[in-house]
Amino acid sequence: MDSPVAVKEAVLPFNRFRTQEGLIVDSVLGPEMRSTGEVMGIDRDFPRAFAKSQLAAYGGIPLTGTVFVSVSDRDKRAVILPMLRLSQLGYTIMATEGTAEVLQRNGIGATVVAKFSEKADESVDTVVDLIRREEVQIVINTPNGRSARADGYEIRAAAVAGDLPLFTTIAELSAAVASIDSIRTGFEVTSLQEYAAKRAAAL
Repeated sequence: MDSPVAVKEAVLPFNRFRTQEGLIVDSVLGPEMRSTGEVMGIDRDFPRAFAKSQLAAYGGIPLTGTVFVSVSDRDKRAVILPMLRLSQLGYTIMATEGTAEVLQRNGIGATVVAKFSEKADESVDTVVDLIRREEVQIVINTPNGRSARADGYEIRAAAVAGDLPLFTTIAELSAAVASIDSIRTGFEVTSLQEYAAKRAAAL
């Protein structure tokens, strides 16, 4: 039999912890982070294994709904293909102005939504407002720079508080997008003991 692929996912329950000021711990990973556990997804290929790891760790990836995306300048080119695939899969795309401009230039429909710092009065809905009202199902945010990091923190904190899938790197986003077809078609659950028995039988 072909060797299966295994994906280990760290479990980082950011919403359980607060800073000294009472704020949610930022979900941008740093060298001081410590996971509280880990899970493993195993299947015949990477997309299925990744899908299982996300399901076990965080409840999985929504198969419909609205995706919000705001990425740093260095990631704008790399985010095009994953966002194109999400658009093809039927997701609605919302983005901050700079990211939306790049997507639209490449034929990807995206609705512009205000940043947290652009809220002039209560008549303006920012992405944070939309996340808190459960109008967003997936959040993509790769921060860069001091002001962007401050805006990004509010976005990520709202996503964590709302228990939404949150992707902060293009590599993680690409893996998630690749796994969606596997989630939609379904996959079998096989125990490690069953894998071991199949391997022994094949020897």
